[in-house]
Amino acid sequence: MNTWQEGRPGGGGNGGGAYGRGGGNAAEPPLPAGLNPRGPGAPAPRQPQEYGQAQPPAQAPGYGSAQGYGQPQSYGQPPAYGQPGGRPGVPAQGQGAPGGPGAPGGPITPGGTQPPAARPSRWPRRRIVKWSVFGVLIAVMVTAVSTWFWADSKLNHENVLADYPGRPAAGKGTNWLIVGSDSRNGLSDSQEEDLHTGHAGGKRSDSMMILHIGDGGNTLMSIPRDSWVPIPEHTGDNGKPVKATTSKINSAFASGGGKLLAQTVELNTGLRIDHYAEIGFAGFVGIVDSVGGVDMCIDQDVKDKDSGLDLKAGCQSLTGTQALAFVRQRHQMADQDLGRMRNQQKFLGALAKQAASPATVLNPFTFYPLVDSGLGTLIVDDDAGLTDLGSLFLAMKDVNGGDGKSITVPIANPDFRTSTGESAVKWDSAKAKQVFDAFKNDTAVPDVK
Repeated sequence: MNTWQEGRPGGGGNGGGAYGRGGGNAAEPPLPAGLNPRGPGAPAPRQPQEYGQAQPPAQAPGYGSAQGYGQPQSYGQPPAYGQPGGRPGVPAQGQGAPGGPGAPGGPITPGGTQPPAARPSRWPRRRIVKWSVFGVLIAVMVTAVSTWFWADSKLNHENVLADYPGRPAAGKGTNWLIVGSDSRNGLSDSQEEDLHTGHAGGKRSDSMMILHIGDGGNTLMSIPRDSWVPIPEHTGDNGKPVKATTSKINSAFASGGGKLLAQTVELNTGLRIDHYAEIGFAGFVGIVDSVGGVDMCIDQDVKDKDSGLDLKAGCQSLTGTQALAFVRQRHQMADQDLGRMRNQQKFLGALAKQAASPATVLNPFTFYPLVDSGLGTLIVDDDAGLTDLGSLFLAMKDVNGGDGKSITVPIANPDFRTSTGESAVKWDSAKAKQVFDAFKNDTAVPDVK
């Protein structure tokens, strides 16, 4: 007998023994009752399978039977490395093996549930910036449109520029008739006292100007309120017709308001008035205060009892009360009304420059009070809108900045004595016509004195 082949029971021939390739395992006898931990008659525990030893088909891994020490094995899934029955080179689950965490069909958690799905990635920064910019643009557009409609609703429109027989034809460029009235509407009794306006009812014109806007240059022309001119026939306050007459141009505004004044200006200049703007005392003060005052350089000390003005020479910021007194006072000037008109032109240009500046327009704390106080007391013709008013302010700004011209209607006699003994202002007809023709044709205004 070959002793090498008889190393273990059940071995035989070349296929038996501990290192054979064939043959079965004989059942091992039970342990004695005193040595068996499972109790009397229980079979002995299985011994670890030696390398190369064949297993019965029922014990082979991958057939759904118990594997090793009772660990269930799925069909076709090899045991993990390091577990009973594992093989070298095959990683365990959770260490990169197919079916590990994060892989399709990953392992079941101890609680019997699938691991939670991964959170979606956050938006990239570029997309966040793009949508943020889009949101800001939408907000700006909504605010701008809302502000536009709000501001437009503040305008007070009147049918001032009505057609009538013989009205002048439209010329080139745009002509504004700007009127500063002494209306006390909107002022309390204490404000009238503080502003030295008196308590007179109705309204008269403290100033009137024609602003021509065109390619030939912007020109602001003052019209003395005491100009002695023909006034057309019109309907009086009592509804009865008033015959045409010759009088001071200010009486046209006092008798028939802006409508009669515009018709009187058109009759005497031959110019068609395209737009009309009128502001009273309260609106004027409100505009100046809303922009934080207007910077002015005063040539000489001014102390006027009637207007209450008391200013020292030099550059300074005028409040609304000081500004109103400044554009109204005239008694310290040798040419009275003519000197006052120069101050009015100078101040309105400075006001327009400050009101149209980015510091005012882009600051909501100045822009909205400016619109509220200015447009709320402004009277314009039916066709005037916010765009037209914007052009008006920009043209006034240009005139103040030197890109335009400020003049007065050419005058022949500043102290003309009327048939009634009044002192009035007589125009120089020939020179005035040259200016009016330049406005009508939108050409350069000649230098006339």
